[in-house]
Amino acid sequence: MASHQPLLPAGVELRRLESHDDDRGTFTEVFRSAWTGRAQPVQWNAVRSRAGVLRGVHVHPRHDDYFVLVSGRATIGLRDMRAQSPTAGTVVAIEVGGAELQAVTIPHGVAHGFHFHEPSLHFYAVTEYWSADDELGCRYDDPELGIPWSGSAVLVSARDRQAQPFATLVEELARR
Repeated sequence: MASHQPLLPAGVELRRLESHDDDRGTFTEVFRSAWTGRAQPVQWNAVRSRAGVLRGVHVHPRHDDYFVLVSGRATIGLRDMRAQSPTAGTVVAIEVGGAELQAVTIPHGVAHGFHFHEPSLHFYAVTEYWSADDELGCRYDDPELGIPWSGSAVLVSARDRQAQPFATLVEELARR
């Protein structure tokens, strides 16, 4: 992993989680409400992904996500879709995984996708229950999206593979 922090979209927080090891194993706090301020989860989910899986790209007009990769390695692609954000249009791909646990807070309005390079387990929390009108997306490989994915995705859901173009997502968000 790089030693410097990339420019992240406003409100995206990348937090190194501190682990405590002893002869019994390891203890790591993965969430404290004081860490996120506004990202107060109403639901937690556990997801296993095979190597090569790409989930997304999705954007939520209302809910925030809190993501922790417990095992494996992934690239998280982010694009700030918020017109009034000081980082509007910012695109970044960050690598997470390995021995160092990290948590990523993703505010609503930031498009995101996850490419898993090896079998992985992650937990994520959401600040609102799932609703179809809060689940928008576009093709992960649309050149206009601009996310620099590392490696190649081999397993993508039918829904994500058939997602709308980035330009259509931009129009849809402008109408909201």
